[in-house]
Amino acid sequence: MSGKRIVWIVPAFGLIGSQAGHLLAYELRFGNAAQQVQSAGAHSYFPSLAKTGLGVAALTLLVALLIVGAGRVATGRRIKPEAAPSFVPVVAALYTIQLACFAAQETIEALIGGGSVSVPTLLLLGTLGQLPVAVVATVAVRWLGARLLPALAAIALGAGGVYRQHGYIVALGAWPLAPRTARVHDTISAGFNRRGPPSF
Repeated sequence: MSGKRIVWIVPAFGLIGSQAGHLLAYELRFGNAAQQVQSAGAHSYFPSLAKTGLGVAALTLLVALLIVGAGRVATGRRIKPEAAPSFVPVVAALYTIQLACFAAQETIEALIGGGSVSVPTLLLLGTLGQLPVAVVATVAVRWLGARLLPALAAIALGAGGVYRQHGYIVALGAWPLAPRTARVHDTISAGFNRRGPPSF
């Protein structure tokens, strides 16, 4: 995967992953009451945002897997992946983006609700919630990033091969002329009446 694609893929995964990490952090902090806490007061926006983010992530994953599967069908064999980006830089970038989003959300929610934010608690919860999600997201980014572009290339090559094959199949061949001239036999022509039209 090239650096240009990493530039926009990692932030997108980081923004979506921050909401999953937010859910995990609140589950660890509040337990069974996490959903009630996230649905009240300044947190009331969060359930809809989390559902939308996770839905977009699931749809993106399904589309990417469909493309990889279609590329494998088009070539009839396993797709050779590209070189995947290094694990540590990707997980560090995702974790940083997710933790920054989590800290910004919690700070804004505290300001709106009139409360205060404990920085050590915020960092601890952010680490516990965001780091596992960043690791999972890194595995997904590396796996899909190494296979998505080769799959698209395989689909393009496979479609071109099918088009050329059908082009040869429907090509018409030339019909040869008869080697000798066909003549009407006398016995056949004698059976027809050669009378002209009646005269008046």
